[in-house]
Formats: sequence, C-alpha cells, structure tokens
Amino acid sequence: MKLKTILPILALMIAFAGCNKPAGELVGAGKAKKFSEADPFGMLLIRKGSFMKGENTQSNLFTLPDNKVMSTVDAFWMDETEITNNEYKQFVLWVRDSIAMTLLYRAADEYPDGAQFMIVPKDAEEIEGIEPDTALNWVASNKIPWNKYKSDPDVHAILRPLFYSDHTFNTNRMHYHYSWKNYDQAKLQENKFDVAKGKYPDNAKARVDSFWVDGNGAIFDTTIIRKLVEPKDLYTECIINIYPDTMVWIRDFQYAYNDPKMLKYFAHEGYANYPVVGVTWEQAHAFCNWRTKIMEDNTKLDAHLYRLPTEGEWEYAARGGRKMAAYPWGGNYVRDYKGCFLANFKPYHGAYNDDTGNGPMAVASYRPNDFGLFDMAGNVSEWTMESFTPTASSIVHDYNPNHAYMARKNDPDQLKRKVIKGGSWKDVKDYLQCGARDYEYQYESRPYIGFRCVRSYIGE
Repeated sequence: MKLKTILPILALMIAFAGCNKPAGELVGAGKAKKFSEADPFGMLLIRKGSFMKGENTQSNLFTLPDNKVMSTVDAFWMDETEITNNEYKQFVLWVRDSIAMTLLYRAADEYPDGAQFMIVPKDAEEIEGIEPDTALNWVASNKIPWNKYKSDPDVHAILRPLFYSDHTFNTNRMHYHYSWKNYDQAKLQENKFDVAKGKYPDNAKARVDSFWVDGNGAIFDTTIIRKLVEPKDLYTECIINIYPDTMVWIRDFQYAYNDPKMLKYFAHEGYANYPVVGVTWEQAHAFCNWRTKIMEDNTKLDAHLYRLPTEGEWEYAARGGRKMAAYPWGGNYVRDYKGCFLANFKPYHGAYNDDTGNGPMAVASYRPNDFGLFDMAGNVSEWTMESFTPTASSIVHDYNPNHAYMARKNDPDQLKRKVIKGGSWKDVKDYLQCGARDYEYQYESRPYIGFRCVRSYIGE
C-alpha cells in the first residue's frame, strides 16, 4: 500500500481513538489507572480480615474482664520486626545533622560554606529580619565539618550547642520539630463545617498544644484554645527531644546492676539489631512522622502516612490469620513439641535464661507467626495508637476498632494511658497472649517497651 494511502487511514484511526469518550457526557476526571502499591522496605502486607478481639481465657491481669467481640480490619503494612536501635539511630542522626546544618546556615558570615546547607526559594523575601522559608539541602557538596569542631574556632563556636564541655554529643538538644492535624477536633459536632454558609460555625474552636524552646534549650508546652476558621487552625506544632532515655536500665530496676546496658545498649553497634527501648509513646509518634517525611522527601510515592498500629490491627496481626489463637504461633502453650520456648519472656521467677535470653534479644531470634511477623509475643512490649480503657471492646466499632485520644498537656494522667501489647522479656506468659493488654503513660519510657510502625494499604 502506498504511503499516501496509509497516512489518511492512520489519521482517521487516531481521530476515532480520541473520540472514545463522548463529549458532554459523564466520563470521569482523567483515566482511572490500575494502582499497585510497592512493598515498603522491611514491612509485610497484612491482608484484610476478621478475628475475635479480646482475651481467650479469663484475664489474670485485671479484675474487670473485657468482652470478646468479632472485629474486622482493613489491609495494612506492618514492620516485620520491632524498630531496632540501628533504625532509630538513623532518626537521631538525622535530627542531629539537621540541627547542625541549620546552625551552620545561620552563621554563614563566620562559616561561608554553611550557606549550602539550606535551599532558599528564589521568590523568598526577607521581612523584618525574619528568615524566608527554607529547606535542608541534604545533597550539599560539602559534608558537615565535624572533624573541624576541635581545630577550627569558628566551627567550634557554631556547633558548640550540640556538644557538652567534654566534646560528647549533647543529647538534650536532640529536638525534633513537627506538626500534625488534630482530626479529633475537626470531627466534633460543634466544629462541623456549615456547607450552607461555606464556613465553620462562629463558635467553632480547636483545642491544641503549643510548644516553644527557651534560651537554655528547655522545651515547654501548654494547651491553647484557637478559633477555628480554616484547616490550618487544627494543627499542633510539636517540639520533642527524641533521644532514648538510657537511664531506664538503672531507674526501673532498683538494687540491680544494669549499668552495662545503660552505657552501651543504644550506643554500641553490638546491640544494633536489638529492639530500641527507653522510648516514650510521644517519641514513637514523632518517629512515625519523621519516617513519613523521609518517604515523601525522597520518593514520588503517594502513600498513607506511617503511624502506630491500632490495638485491633496489632492483635489481628499477632494472631497470624487465626481467629481464636491464644498466642502468635497458634497453640495454647509457650513451648513447642520439643519442649523449647517459643518467645523471649520470663518463664520462672528469676530464671530469665531458660528461654535463652536474659533481657531483650536481637529481633527475629524466634520463628515468625503465619503472617511472617517476628516477636509479636515477648522480647519487648509494643506501643499502640490507642488510649487505654479497661472495657474498650464494649465501646469501639466492630469495623476497624479504635479508641484513640490525643491527650493534651493539661489533660489528667488517666487520659494519657496508652495500650501496650505483646508482653516482654521481663513478663510472665499471661502477657504474651494476643488478646492480653496493659498500659503505660504516653510520657513514660521503659527498658521493656518498644514499638513497630504500620501504614494503611491503599485499596482492598
């Protein structure tokens, strides 16, 4: 066929292909694409499902037993293991380096290379001495001059807030500044957006916390009531020290010699793959925010944010697809058929080593459950998103059950209790059951509490 004949035919085919959606009809906004979410590194996809939520046996932990209820949860991603010291240390070093970059940028007159550590928008303007919006430049050509701290007087003066007088890092300055939207305030009936008027009610208010740092580096916060005019009024700006409390090893165990763990457990590479402990619920919440930020800054993935699991998600994941499993491995006993213990816990009074572990062990030291998740019983207990109440099953919904409350500074301590799950190396077997639950205050840290993250799955 000649070229002159082919070209008109091709033109007609293209024209008809472009007309497969009739003009003036409801055709949708753009073409719907098939979406497949890439596997997040170190996480497993927990498929949607139903399970019997609650303890399998009579509770030995509380005098007021909770009810067992059939519940359903949507699919979500979950960390294969508890967050390790090495993983949490990435967070700490990021915060340290970001503070150093900011100090060097602000002192560019004394250290000209410091200007490279910030990216300043071209259209930014200086207003009344206030710095324009800036972003950290993590691909700066020069590295942070840590090796000049002792030899270069200018660098020493600039980075001095990050060090003690003996040149060790000042962990009290490891401040992470972030924000989140208080959806619990948005859902209040008195704050319901008035569609007819196109605005929030005149009496709409948001109760949030306000944070600031004084000249000595101390963090302060208080609860404020802000008039709700636009969505930004729902945000809490939070400042928190994110370094683990290593003193928990000697503070929580009186008349015991745990000084070696206090000195080396988080700092030494020999404990790199051990679960991080000494982290509060508030610090774990900040870690999830940072992990989301790292994902968004370094990938084009439009995914849900990282967060702590709900109690329902955690319990469903621990059961490994078994609706009535007492323990993550499915049986009703803590030993296998050979008589070997199946988790790291306290088998007998004072006999911690009978299960081969005295304190926390490296993650994944025992076999995973049927979902492939390690250490869902024992090793360290784990923070969940939820606030603690003894009879949660009687009030939460049976679809994606969740009883979460973001406690404010001025709230009573009873509202700051968060559910912990899984039991730990220092607990007896009753705490290892999938349905067992305990609590700790969100501002407390313990040498037996860690955490793992989840991320909601997009779609079914």
